[in-house]
Amino acid sequence: MSIFIKLSWYFKQEWRIYAIGVLGLVLTAIFGIFPPWIIGHLVDLIRDEKLTADYLFLLLGGLVAVAIIQYIARYMWRNAIWGEAAKLESLLRHRIFWHYMQMDTAFFQRYRTGDLMAHATNDLSAIQRVAGGGILQFADSLITGGTTLIAMMLVVDWRLTLIAILPLPLLAVMARTLGNKMHIAFKKSQAAFSRLNNKAQESISGVKVIKSFGQEAADIQDFNQQIDDTITINQHVNKLDALFDPITTMIMAISYVVTIIYGGHLVNTSVITLGALVSFVSYLSMLVWPMFALGMLFNTLERGNASYDRIEAIMAEKSSIIEPEDAVNKTPVGNVDYQVASFTFPGATAPALTNINFNIAAGKTLGLVGSVGSGKSTIIRLLLREFDNYQGAITFNTLDICQYQLDAYMPAIGYVPQETYLFSDTVRENIRFARPNATQAEVEEAAYKSDLAEQVDNMPEGYDTPVGEEGISLSGGQRQRLAIARALLIDPELLILDDALSAVDAETETAILQTLRQERQNKTTIIASHRLSSVMDADEILVMQDGQIIERGTHDSLISQNGWYAKTFALQALAVEGEV
Repeated sequence: MSIFIKLSWYFKQEWRIYAIGVLGLVLTAIFGIFPPWIIGHLVDLIRDEKLTADYLFLLLGGLVAVAIIQYIARYMWRNAIWGEAAKLESLLRHRIFWHYMQMDTAFFQRYRTGDLMAHATNDLSAIQRVAGGGILQFADSLITGGTTLIAMMLVVDWRLTLIAILPLPLLAVMARTLGNKMHIAFKKSQAAFSRLNNKAQESISGVKVIKSFGQEAADIQDFNQQIDDTITINQHVNKLDALFDPITTMIMAISYVVTIIYGGHLVNTSVITLGALVSFVSYLSMLVWPMFALGMLFNTLERGNASYDRIEAIMAEKSSIIEPEDAVNKTPVGNVDYQVASFTFPGATAPALTNINFNIAAGKTLGLVGSVGSGKSTIIRLLLREFDNYQGAITFNTLDICQYQLDAYMPAIGYVPQETYLFSDTVRENIRFARPNATQAEVEEAAYKSDLAEQVDNMPEGYDTPVGEEGISLSGGQRQRLAIARALLIDPELLILDDALSAVDAETETAILQTLRQERQNKTTIIASHRLSSVMDADEILVMQDGQIIERGTHDSLISQNGWYAKTFALQALAVEGEV
């Protein structure tokens, strides 16, 4: 029952609607007492040959009236209880999705996508069943069971009632014993579902890689093994679950046997009438649902409890990116001053950055170059506030970036990563993702600046062309140019291109960079690239190696130093000549 305590915040919040639902259950149970009594009364009248046509129609009319009232009462509780359960599910879905949106990079490194999806779907559905079916089963077991027992004692005979319910305490023993085992089993079942969800998501996302390496058979075998493991775990759950109904049926059967034996004795000794015994058997049959509901209740509660524990664990995660209470709510404009003495990724032992110091004046361009893993993207990730646990300070317009509200700071940055993510929508909607109200003219202008406009014009549906999932229908270069257009549309104070021109040819790269220099004379730009031609015209270039700056200066000064930059530039120039 602990899941009811965990959800008490919601029941208190919505107690009025739940009260209407419970009232509907009470009315249904109370008026459910009358049909068995009417039937038993009819049996006695027929036995005594006292039934008249008028009285028969009166009793039948009473049955119809009871049916109508029960219909209205059932509508009350179904509309109230199921409606509130759906409302709870919607509320929790909003909360967990908002929580995902607020979490930092480290959170998504700890949890895989499939697992997070399982929490947001399967687990929430299990909790919703507690607020719907669980409340129904709990209230109906008490209300219907209670009113039926009272009717059995008052309308028929209290002694027969006590004898008939003697086997029922066995249900409590059964429920407690199986309930503890089912809680553990359901937790394992939900975890298995998460693992299977992860596997399916990864296999579908990586299907191109799987096919290119000819690993279809191995991946299918691995997936089938995951299915077998999940089925094995769920079979154990189903075995425990399947014990509820047979045990309940057996206990109810014992009650029927006792009722028939002792009830027959009471009829023979004229303590009760035959009609009363018929009514009693009808009442006893009415107890079957509350007993089954009790068994279903423990199933529902244990599933919901296990899922709620998993949701609570996710919701308890805290982002390391925290806004101060007095955070500044204005868009930063001006110089970027980057003074980081040291930064180490969470869980790592060696620093990823050491003594990174530079200043970019508004309207200037900074180039970041270096081999793979040298720290270029790490510098950018700190600017994007993916991590705040560094020693030093990064200021934008003389104010520490950690002092800005995220909603004010992030829109000032236009970020284009090497691996561009596009949504399953049209070219137009992907370009104006950050500015949904942008006009068609503004969209076309952004596409022109990123050298994409001509290619879009040649597409079958122009800007209405769907790009497919993650932009699968576009080439790598088109995806990068679309991402650049998306960043340019918001006219950011700071534009960051993180190897964002790697998939375009040299001619296109030159055209895009020339447009950027013309359009962003008063805005700051950072270009990180493996291709040195991308940063040749930068006002300052930093050469990174092992998280440190090993060379810095303009293109000409770095060439004169005859270091890593000069040698790499010469090699790349030779490669270009070779291609020609």
